[in-house]
Amino acid sequence: MYSADMRNKPTGPAITRFAFASVLAVLLFLGAGCGGGTKPIVGKWKTGSEQNAVTWEFLENGAALSGNIRGKYTLGDQNRIKIQTPHATFVYQLKFAGDRMIWVDPKGTRMELTRVQ
Repeated sequence: MYSADMRNKPTGPAITRFAFASVLAVLLFLGAGCGGGTKPIVGKWKTGSEQNAVTWEFLENGAALSGNIRGKYTLGDQNRIKIQTPHATFVYQLKFAGDRMIWVDPKGTRMELTRVQ
């Protein structure tokens, strides 16, 4: 009834286990590239090329530094960032374009920063 090459092919539960294992391996592979890497904001950013340009540094642990001012940042939904310092709290919409980061405040004012490191 069966040809010689059909006798050794897995069927039923064996195929299901193989398919499940294959799908699981692909999902794990794809998941390894998501969320495990560095946040795109981490690093040093300058507001301009002038000598006295403001520099912001964002650390992986949520710390934000600008000069001698220490604060913290959180990334929210809809590409928003909230920066809290002892002096003020800011909320911006974030956009990234290569080595540039653009902050847009609720009034629509834009500030462009360029990656230093």
